[in-house]
Amino acid sequence: MTDPYGFLKIPRRPVPPRPVEERLNDWNEVYAGQALLPLVSEQAGRCMDCGIPFCHSGCPLGNLIPEWNAYATRGNWRAAAERLHATNNFPEFTGRLCPAPCEDACVLALNADPVTIKNVEQAIADQIWERGYAPPHPPERLSGKTVAVIGSGPAGLAAAQQLTRIGHTVAVYERADRIGGLLRYGIPSFKLEKQQLNRRIEQMRAEGTKFRTGVDVGGDLDATELRRRHDAVVIAVGAMERRELPVPGRELHGIHQAMDYLTLANRVGEGDYASSPVTAEGKHVVIVGGGDTGSDCLGTALRQGAASVVQLDINPEPGDARPDTEPWPTYPKVYRISHAHEEARGREGTDPRLFSSATLRFEAGTAGQVRALCLTEVEPTARRPRPDTERVIPAELVLLALGFCGPERGSGLMEQLGLTLDERGNFARDVSFAAGTAERGERAERAEPAVRAKTDGVFVAGDAGRGQSLVVWAIAEGRATAAATDRYLTGSTELPAPITPMDRPLVA
Repeated sequence: MTDPYGFLKIPRRPVPPRPVEERLNDWNEVYAGQALLPLVSEQAGRCMDCGIPFCHSGCPLGNLIPEWNAYATRGNWRAAAERLHATNNFPEFTGRLCPAPCEDACVLALNADPVTIKNVEQAIADQIWERGYAPPHPPERLSGKTVAVIGSGPAGLAAAQQLTRIGHTVAVYERADRIGGLLRYGIPSFKLEKQQLNRRIEQMRAEGTKFRTGVDVGGDLDATELRRRHDAVVIAVGAMERRELPVPGRELHGIHQAMDYLTLANRVGEGDYASSPVTAEGKHVVIVGGGDTGSDCLGTALRQGAASVVQLDINPEPGDARPDTEPWPTYPKVYRISHAHEEARGREGTDPRLFSSATLRFEAGTAGQVRALCLTEVEPTARRPRPDTERVIPAELVLLALGFCGPERGSGLMEQLGLTLDERGNFARDVSFAAGTAERGERAERAEPAVRAKTDGVFVAGDAGRGQSLVVWAIAEGRATAAATDRYLTGSTELPAPITPMDRPLVA
């Protein structure tokens, strides 16, 4: 363990990002080259002997945080890497993308500043690759069973890697031209440089996982045929059904879904375009939506040279303190500033967000191009427009970052595999299967709570069954689904499934 009094001696010091004026001129990661291992080791030493590490409950993966903190404190990066990989297939992704609910669940967060867990995780993940601690792990023998994984986001990749390593022959089907899902085309490079993804994919190839790109299962390839050719199928297609904004003027040119905009920007980085067909350069940009996707659009628009950027959030501005209704160790709704918000403040001098704001209509300029957006302030709870608060702001590019409501409809996948939707619009999973395992008294990590679909041999992982969520939840569900699939194929499994507070079942 670390020094039990370290938190009393050492103040919290997060790893500093690169200066705003520097990172706005490139697409490199915000923390590129900012390892600062002595600082990270010192900060890991603030992890106290708390007895019950609530950070575990804050992490859907159940990461062994106090253990790898102790190793990081001593500079034992090999041991830290082993403990981090024990629960997490892709710590280089989570260390960069996860909002770190574990830090809000840290015991120190009760009345002090929590441990910089996310910084420590990223540092360990980087050392894993720099020191060669991530060699391929091909199986010792093959089981003779084959599994098709549909979708190559974090859930699909986690399931595929676990199943390959246990000895099954796994093929991952991706309809895009490259592997990675939203990690490839949804997440900007300033948050996750694609080399992080590419080297993990090469590791998986060396282990034996097969990748099939440009295959639209349910469209180009009949899903029933795919099921017939494999012993099991894992569906990890994500939640890509986008929410719309049905207001007057929506049909105008210059109004785009956020994911289309981010995909084009990422394709520039992949070399597909010299410049994005949809760019914010020189334009007044309005982002409708206050979540992470909106923040990604903000950082992208700033780097493209937008004239101005405004982000609309229908929710009221949160306070700085944890509300009484969200006590520790829950992840509270408090005022937070992303890297993109920091960049906008550095350039404009103010927070780009307008809270408690909703769009009433879009106004047209010449040739059917959007030129302005009319908004109104709304009440905090009912979200009804407040009288006499309408105003018009310039908008030459509007990005709709309103979130997602389940897997895409009409792909053919649902009908061909006999899937249904639950009340939230996600692929329904077999709750009775999970209940049955619990009644038989199986241990929590072996119960594989609801990852199986009602169609025999079909399993659902990640956002497709859970709904729009975090990268850590996607990986956790991928690992749980791999354990359930292995049990289905062989009658038992040695694969670990995360012991997490699953609030919804994992099986279809």
